[in-house]
Amino acid sequence: MASSVLTQNNKYDVFMSFRGVDTRDNITSHLHGALVRRKIETYIDYRMEKGDEISSALLQAIKDSRLAIIIFSENYATSSWCLEELVHIMDCWRRSGQFVIPIFYKTDPSNVRKQKHSYATAFAEHEVRFMGNLEKLQKWRDALAQAANLSGFDSATIRNESELVEAVVKDVLNKLNRETSGDLKGLVSSDLRGLVGTERQIEQIESLLCIGSQDVRIIGLWGMGGIGKTTLADVVFNKLSSQFEGRFFLANVREESEKHGLDHLRNRLLSRLLDEENMNYGAPSIGYFDRQRLRRKRVLIVLDDVNDISQLEFLAIANDRFGLGSRIIITTRDVQVLNNVGVREIYKVKELNFDEALHLFYLNAFKNVSPPEEYTTLSRRVIYYANGVPLALKVLGSFLHQKTKEEWESALQKLKKFPHKTVQNVLRISYDGLDDDTKDIFLDIACFYQGQEKDYTKRILDACGFFVAVGLRILIDMSLVTIKDNRLRMHDLIQEMGWKIVVEQSAKEPGKRSRLWIADDVYHVLKNKAGTAAIEGIFLDKSKVRKLDLSRGAFSKMYNLRLLKFYYSDLHLTGKCNVCLPQNLQSLPDALRYLHWDGYPSKSLPPKFSPHNLVELEIPRSQVERLWPKVQNLENLRRLNLRNSKNLIEIPDLSNSPNLESIDLESCKSLVQIPPYFKCLDKLTSLNLGGCSKLKHLPDITKNMEFLYLHGTDIEEIPSSIWSMEKLILLDLNFCKSLKHLPSGPCKLNSLQFLSLQGCFSLDKFPELPRYIKHLRLSGTAIEVLPSSVEFLSGLVILEMEDCKMLRSLPTSICKLKSLQRLSLSGCSNLKNFPEILEPMQCLRFLNLSHTALRELPSSIESLVHLKILQLYMCENIEFVPDSLYNLNQLETLILCGSIKLKKLPPMSDGLRSLTVLDLSDCNLFEIPDHLISLSSLENLNLSGTMIETIPASIKQVSGIYELNLTNCKRLRSLPELPFLIDSFDAHGCTSLKSVSRTAFTEKLDKYQIRNRYEGYMLCNCPNLNQNAWSNIVTDARLRIMRSATASLLLKDDNYESRRTPSVTIFCQGNEIPKWFTYQNEGSSVHVKLPPNWCNTMFLGFAVCMVVSFDNYTGDWGLDFSCESQFKADSGESHESNCRLYGWGWGKSRTREINSDHLLMWYDLRLYLNAVRERGENWTDASFNFYPADVANEALRLEPVRLSNVKVKKCGVCLLYAEDSEESGLEVEDNSKNKRRRDDFEGNGDRTLIYEKERDEPHPKRIL
Repeated sequence: MASSVLTQNNKYDVFMSFRGVDTRDNITSHLHGALVRRKIETYIDYRMEKGDEISSALLQAIKDSRLAIIIFSENYATSSWCLEELVHIMDCWRRSGQFVIPIFYKTDPSNVRKQKHSYATAFAEHEVRFMGNLEKLQKWRDALAQAANLSGFDSATIRNESELVEAVVKDVLNKLNRETSGDLKGLVSSDLRGLVGTERQIEQIESLLCIGSQDVRIIGLWGMGGIGKTTLADVVFNKLSSQFEGRFFLANVREESEKHGLDHLRNRLLSRLLDEENMNYGAPSIGYFDRQRLRRKRVLIVLDDVNDISQLEFLAIANDRFGLGSRIIITTRDVQVLNNVGVREIYKVKELNFDEALHLFYLNAFKNVSPPEEYTTLSRRVIYYANGVPLALKVLGSFLHQKTKEEWESALQKLKKFPHKTVQNVLRISYDGLDDDTKDIFLDIACFYQGQEKDYTKRILDACGFFVAVGLRILIDMSLVTIKDNRLRMHDLIQEMGWKIVVEQSAKEPGKRSRLWIADDVYHVLKNKAGTAAIEGIFLDKSKVRKLDLSRGAFSKMYNLRLLKFYYSDLHLTGKCNVCLPQNLQSLPDALRYLHWDGYPSKSLPPKFSPHNLVELEIPRSQVERLWPKVQNLENLRRLNLRNSKNLIEIPDLSNSPNLESIDLESCKSLVQIPPYFKCLDKLTSLNLGGCSKLKHLPDITKNMEFLYLHGTDIEEIPSSIWSMEKLILLDLNFCKSLKHLPSGPCKLNSLQFLSLQGCFSLDKFPELPRYIKHLRLSGTAIEVLPSSVEFLSGLVILEMEDCKMLRSLPTSICKLKSLQRLSLSGCSNLKNFPEILEPMQCLRFLNLSHTALRELPSSIESLVHLKILQLYMCENIEFVPDSLYNLNQLETLILCGSIKLKKLPPMSDGLRSLTVLDLSDCNLFEIPDHLISLSSLENLNLSGTMIETIPASIKQVSGIYELNLTNCKRLRSLPELPFLIDSFDAHGCTSLKSVSRTAFTEKLDKYQIRNRYEGYMLCNCPNLNQNAWSNIVTDARLRIMRSATASLLLKDDNYESRRTPSVTIFCQGNEIPKWFTYQNEGSSVHVKLPPNWCNTMFLGFAVCMVVSFDNYTGDWGLDFSCESQFKADSGESHESNCRLYGWGWGKSRTREINSDHLLMWYDLRLYLNAVRERGENWTDASFNFYPADVANEALRLEPVRLSNVKVKKCGVCLLYAEDSEESGLEVEDNSKNKRRRDDFEGNGDRTLIYEKERDEPHPKRIL
């Protein structure tokens, strides 16, 4: 049967076919009444049948119905009228999927199916009457047989007629609900344009409603204005309402209650639910009898746009007020309303995703889903602006409908300054309901703190006297603000609404607004001294203004300025001073709570500035030498940041700063001393003196310190008092090169978790440490022995001792560190032995022994039972590894690179079940154990520079391996069949390699495997490859390209966007272009005459190829190629693009030396995207130009350089299509409706075939 094509255009829900003389006064009338009571639109014709032909109106009614009920009774077949109805009903059933429900009323289904008894008698009469029209008779018989075979109802089974009627009605509801749900996908009628993107959300809402359960359930739909709450509730209500005895959608509760009062709304609700007209309750509560009636009735209620709990209380909304199975849906912007009435199931309505938003906008802007090509880019700008809000998409779509491109462009520019009024009015309802304090918090976030850390913002706004904790909670509950990753987030349209509120304070005079954040507005106000007392906050991004000279009195009229921030969003410009003070400032407003001035240009703050209200003072990278000349009252100051103020010679007197919590003086390189009163700052918990390179002495400081940074200072010793700071959590002494020893007294650092002594070259020992320390960094110290007392550091998680050149041994007690997860000894060049591990270390995950003098690993290495990473880079003295290493079944990465004395690995039969990365490069290994190379978990295998001659054939069973490196395996002679999912294979410099086996491409890639996939297959400088090997390489290349191109087709349907697109690179010796590259040319460019209909839906993209000559080429970084493409149309229109084709390198490869011709083949999805994005169907000609580009220049941010010793000699292009995958033996997604036909190319000599016989392939010329 055909799939349903029924839509909302259907006029009737049900059509009833019956024999009036049999059933008019019984089953038919009873069933019709039940359907009507359930609000099911039913067509029934009570007229007496006259004549043989039914009217065209009746036939149209059948066609316009979603479902047909056929009541087969004793005399049904006697009526040719009924039989004609039946034929038409069954025709709709076959053609359009119309539902059909047969009812066998006091007649046996087999009598209907086989035309027996009364049905046989009726047909005997029809045969006489319609003797000349046997075709009609056969149609009737066929229709009866088909209908009787459908699932239906038999009065002999359900004898009670009322039960039969209820069963039929229930089945009707189920079928109609299912059909309506299925039709949501394809709706495009004007009444349903708002339903785009609702299906996935409706499913989640229905799951919360849990219709099958008998409890009374209240759910909430919560979200910002315009997000689609009402639309979703309306769809769900219309879909489910027929299943309830009572139903009512009470729209606009907030607005209606303000206009008419809550008693009016309650009367409407009760009248509808109790089926009584004009109910009028004057009393505050509902009468007892009516409450009992409600409790006996199963109802569906929607209360739309509720904004106060009193509305729900007055409307008597509670779980115990309605009958079992009742459902109440409440939509609101304020989640607290739902929480206050105990709603447990709350669904936060989500924005539309990009595709859904685009679809909805197209329907409103163009009245279809296929807009003109020239409007695509403009449409996307609207989508980004609306950011998934349905209201904005519909309003803007309707507004832009039938406007020219010029008008669109003008409208989009206007939106930046003047948001659409309709959208803004809806959003502003939430703002208008806030109290004044919360409104100020909202406006500060909208103008200044969107995207900032919550705690940071809360600290600043608390300082302004706002009640931030409760205000922020209200904003979150009202869907005006969200918190993600501990940062404050605000929808773009809501932020824009906040901006508009501020701008409306004074549309033409920015100086009269409360907040300034637009660079041009700030520039105007400060340049023209236009500031007024209205201004409360100024945030200026100095990256966005030209040079601004401030006058002495620039801030003199801004009495109420509480927030001032001059900053750089572009950190590359931090050294540029574009806000200058030629005459210094006379003053700053005393009301300032927060002052941040990046690169403050004067030697001190204004003399008349009284900072007694300041809570945070941040002037990093300033020219300040002294903040102020006299003692200031700073009782409110909590944070001081002067970092990188290289001219600061003294710290201001902060003795009157009892609430100071944090001081940051990092890299104040002129600072030579710290004042002694720091020990009196009892609330100071964080002090950063790192990089104060002239600081030689540190006085006693407050005992309440938690974070102390002294890295890069010149101190020779630290006060013993620091060793008594019981609250200290972090102590950073990195690169204190003059520090020779630590305090020797008792250690009371009971809270210390992080101690870093890295680069303290003069430090050769350390005293007792707190046992609960977690992170200890001793790298680069002169320590010779790690004391055995280290075993008492039971909380130690990370121990780093890299480049401790004097370290000779570790104590066996190190195995007592039961919490240790990371141990790094890399660069300890005198460490010759690793201690026996006397007991299991359950937590150790990472062990780095690279660049040490180890000769062997202890057999007890297996006691590191959960070790995941073992690194032994360049351990040149290691001669063997114990077979107990294979017992590390949690090990994922094993690095033995550069162990030049390691010639053999122990035999292996089992173990290393989790190993994913194995690096044996530059070991003198002659063979690899079969079991090791065939581990099912293995993903990355590096055997480069080894002495192996063969690879075990078992490697093809390792289906998960994706990277295999065999570079410079000079003795390697043959390659077996490799796993088909390898995406990085490198055999550069395998000078003895002769044979290469084919790869069996047994499976296709899915879109998750192909996303961002780079596939490289390198066989450069392999001069001894035989002809069969070369043929196998080229054939594999073709299949790799087709596999990647076919999988990439799946991404195009997802509007795939990525900086790294799927690509394939194949590199081998040779000097001929394979014949399957249909378009070929000598030199570095090729022209393509595009065939008709080339840009078909099954077009996969371009494969490109070139023969490249290398003349004594040496590359350290790598080599890529650029492909410049130009597409032209007959109209003269053209489009140009440049695509970088990945070669090798990007920091991963060794130096490559090449001095011969090589064949390169590529597929890259970007070549497809560049071709089809810009009016692809119009192009008739294409040209491609190729040239090499040195990767090193890219790494150094230089322009690509065309190399003189690398030359493109020949090039070729091939158009790829999905059908060619089938010819290649690869599976393709079946898409017959859109499939490209072969006859599209009949008569065209440029027909592109991707698969030809191997014998047609040319062989390379050998360079011996």
